[in-house]
Amino acid sequence: EKQGRRSTPPQDKLQKQQQQQQQQQFVKSIVGGACASTMSSSDVDEQIERLRRCEIISESEVKQLCTKLREILVEESNVQRVDLPVTVCGDIHGQFSDLKQLFKVGGECPDTNYLFMGDFVDRGFYSVETFLLLIALKVRYPDRITLLRGNHESRQITQIYGFYEECVRKYGSVNVWRYCTEIFDYLSLSAVIADSIFCVHGGLSPSINTLDQIRTMDRKQEVPHDGPMCDLLWSDPEELEGWGLSPRGAGYLFGGDVVQQFNSANSLELICRAHQLVMDGYKWMFNETLVTVWSAPNYCYRCGNVAAILEIDMQRRKQFKIFPAAPQETRAVAAKRAVPEYFL
Repeated sequence: EKQGRRSTPPQDKLQKQQQQQQQQQFVKSIVGGACASTMSSSDVDEQIERLRRCEIISESEVKQLCTKLREILVEESNVQRVDLPVTVCGDIHGQFSDLKQLFKVGGECPDTNYLFMGDFVDRGFYSVETFLLLIALKVRYPDRITLLRGNHESRQITQIYGFYEECVRKYGSVNVWRYCTEIFDYLSLSAVIADSIFCVHGGLSPSINTLDQIRTMDRKQEVPHDGPMCDLLWSDPEELEGWGLSPRGAGYLFGGDVVQQFNSANSLELICRAHQLVMDGYKWMFNETLVTVWSAPNYCYRCGNVAAILEIDMQRRKQFKIFPAAPQETRAVAAKRAVPEYFL
């Protein structure tokens, strides 16, 4: 999925300033809006049940959820600590029926402790329901589900690959898209499981040597076109030495020697990431010091791949659970305009 450019051209400066002002006003409107702190557990439970039936909730309910979720996410770290046992999931991309299939295979939240590594939206037909269900679960069970930011949790990308259009089509305005994209800015950039497994959507950055460097970053912004935050969400592992240019147009390619150095410097045993379609659902690299997990089966409803989730128990034993796309009779088929092809 090509980013298309690495830096913001000068003519975008005014637009960027205007966007920042609009975001500040929007944050104020959210904080000053419906009093989400008064939301009861039963209110959220009822919303979760509707969303599980693939029914959208009202715009005002979305605003309340996002306000409450912001209060939760602002307390989380750029490198969020996650305890064992945990089930790690890769890209979902709005494939709601397959997310339900994932929960059937891995267990429902909160019975199972989940870590999702981003790319909840775009491409699939039900990005709205997918993202809203996950954030509702996060509001209801904040210690049982961790949501990381992917490169698609971005205003620019969602205006190209479907989420923006879907929000407008289902709600009749841009408000829900704005509530959700404001939440994107508060999602954690990475996580560490049991002080030994580093989880991130994309990969590593030549600007980052230690986890402490990630911890001190300002994540509360739109994904930049370049730099360390961009790299964490866009980079890919490759069979090479050192660093290489990414064909995506953002982030870098990085080799096994880079992984070894990063793991050694941070006392890690494994990097777990998503971001790349792998036909078998998961793929080990570099003598099992890095693994890619992909959780969207039959990606784009045509790729024919299976999906996987990674279960890690209290003894740090790892087990992949593989699952196919949800049966055709259980999924709705939605009309959707063609979106541009991009690098998978």
